[in-house]
Amino acid sequence: MLQLAHKNLDVYKISLDLVKEVYQLTQSFPREEQFVLVTQLRRAAISVCSNLAEGSARHSKPEKKRFYEISRSSLVEVDTQIELSMALEYLKKNETEKMESFLGSVFRMLSKMIGNLDK
Repeated sequence: MLQLAHKNLDVYKISLDLVKEVYQLTQSFPREEQFVLVTQLRRAAISVCSNLAEGSARHSKPEKKRFYEISRSSLVEVDTQIELSMALEYLKKNETEKMESFLGSVFRMLSKMIGNLDK
């Protein structure tokens, strides 16, 4: 694998943990959700990492910012879908504590990275 700068970022490492957590949490979802909520949740989580990596590879500040914003938007999508999963009683509050920590950390870090690009 390539040794690229984004792989050293804490935000990237935590976003990988977020993907793993999403996969673990969605394993127990009902079968009828496998191609709906589970797929959407997993794709959104993967999008957080992917857009973070792509943004890191860009050279201009506007391009970096755009991909970091997409990454953050995907993170918000994951948050919403976790909330929906709890409302549908596929997840319980105590099962989402690690996820909430990952979501909060990644959101703060991405927001700071985006803000730094405006300077």
